[in-house]
Amino acid sequence: MNGKKLTLKLVLTGCFTALGVVIAPLFHFLFLGTKAFPGQHFINALTGVIIGPFWGSLTAILIGIIRNLLGLGTVFAFPGGIPGALIVGLAYKLTKKLKKKHFRYAAVFLEPLGTVIIGATISLFVIAPIIGWRPLLNLVEKTGWLPTLLTLWFGWSISSIIGSFTGYFTLLILDKSRILEKLKLEE
Repeated sequence: MNGKKLTLKLVLTGCFTALGVVIAPLFHFLFLGTKAFPGQHFINALTGVIIGPFWGSLTAILIGIIRNLLGLGTVFAFPGGIPGALIVGLAYKLTKKLKKKHFRYAAVFLEPLGTVIIGATISLFVIAPIIGWRPLLNLVEKTGWLPTLLTLWFGWSISSIIGSFTGYFTLLILDKSRILEKLKLEE
């Protein structure tokens, strides 16, 4: 990667991080003691496509750190955000050569795979027991692991799907306005 492209990716990472932090308090909902942020999944969709899986994941990490420092997030921001951006970025590497832009950007609809299936599962089976997160652990004690997991998947999927659709339509607008073409981040 040349210096100009690296600089652009660093700048975009900073811009997307700032955007993710700014929109975080605007729309979120509490679910089983976690905070669901559709804006994070929107950012994951954009960064996975525009700056790729590594930089998208880094953006999710930075947003999670800042949100937690500001008291806007929980530790679940990390397993909830990082896999979503990673999956979108990897999937986009497979779809970016498609001629029809509607199909090209469909990689963003795999964001729930990363966030919900991977992130929520890690949150329930690894993070919650390690930190002793009572809202989730109490539900496990009442209903068992599988019903709790399915409940967590349901709640997180609402947030993830909203963010994915918002990201998809934003990418179509950015494509139509030729902004993505002007960035020339393709390898």
